[in-house]
Amino acid sequence: MATVIEVGLSETQRQIVDLTREFARTRIEPQAAEWDRTRHFARDVIDELGRLGFLGMTVPEEYGGMGLDTITYLLALEELAAADAGVAVTVGVHSAIPATMLLRHGTAAQKERWLRPMASGERLCGFALSEPDAGSDAAALRTRAVRDGDQWVLSGTKAWATNGGTADLMVVIARSERGICAFIVPTDAPGYRPGKPEDKMGLRASNTVAITFEEVRLAAQHLLGEEAMGFGYAMEALDVGRLGVATQAVGIARRALEHSVAYCGERKQFDRPIREFQAVQFKLADMATRVEAARALAHAAAARKDRGEDITQHASMAKLFASETAMWVTTQAVQLFGGYGYMRDFPVEKLFRDAKVTEIYEGTSEIQRLIIARELYPRAE
Repeated sequence: MATVIEVGLSETQRQIVDLTREFARTRIEPQAAEWDRTRHFARDVIDELGRLGFLGMTVPEEYGGMGLDTITYLLALEELAAADAGVAVTVGVHSAIPATMLLRHGTAAQKERWLRPMASGERLCGFALSEPDAGSDAAALRTRAVRDGDQWVLSGTKAWATNGGTADLMVVIARSERGICAFIVPTDAPGYRPGKPEDKMGLRASNTVAITFEEVRLAAQHLLGEEAMGFGYAMEALDVGRLGVATQAVGIARRALEHSVAYCGERKQFDRPIREFQAVQFKLADMATRVEAARALAHAAAARKDRGEDITQHASMAKLFASETAMWVTTQAVQLFGGYGYMRDFPVEKLFRDAKVTEIYEGTSEIQRLIIARELYPRAE
């Protein structure tokens, strides 16, 4: 069966898909189960992806990136997610949020100093917005940024920071006297204290930590964009991030479907393969249809982005539908595998665990529904 929408791909897109798929097959898939068991963050593999250009897919060539359109980026991300969603989220957060914020709001000097090495894979970046008491209500964050002469001093705690213990740079959202700001924080700065890696249900090859900022001093040029505009920058970048989460969900669901199709062709009951039973056929048909629909919704939103249109509603639609598709499809996969589906020796239970967080992070399904509903009404003139 086709694993991506092959019809209509440009030559560049086909080459990117083939390169990513081959890398995933040789460097990620053979180790994914072990990384999951041991919570291993494969920095060597991320560095290889960086050297191949996969940490700069969305960055223009003038800053050392590949300059790919958003759909091509999503095609590559889907291949990574189908091999291991933990690797995909490491790449996705780096590419979608910090890179987008720097590209849109960074100064020429900031782009040269930080965006260029991010695009080339020399620097891995993460993002820190959520706090123990500021999840869905992200604007309630309490991490403080105090101006001290020509420096900023950051104090506070962040929760669930992707790449927070392994990145070279973090984009951190903090509150100054004037409002919420965004800062570029080197992780070797004195006072930057990442916690131990969280023992997560899924995405165990992705590094997730709490971070404490103990009076981290930053030069003035570490402020990204304008003071008090950071929350808006973050929300803007999260639209792009949600397309990445949608695509991670598609990759997870697609892989669960592929395993299910293969298993149902091999597994026999009552002297025939279970794929011959109508109940099984109906499950597989619904799984395949939902995967295709989720991918199409994400790609449609990506096309809107590349045309310069607002994508807030459509990114939320894609993220909502794809994440719930991933959860539903992986649940059906476990059911089709029966008792084997519940065993760690078989692949679908990992996919089930990886799928769940796509309904939670970068905005829960409930928050996505609120965003979609809000956008249905025209804004007041």
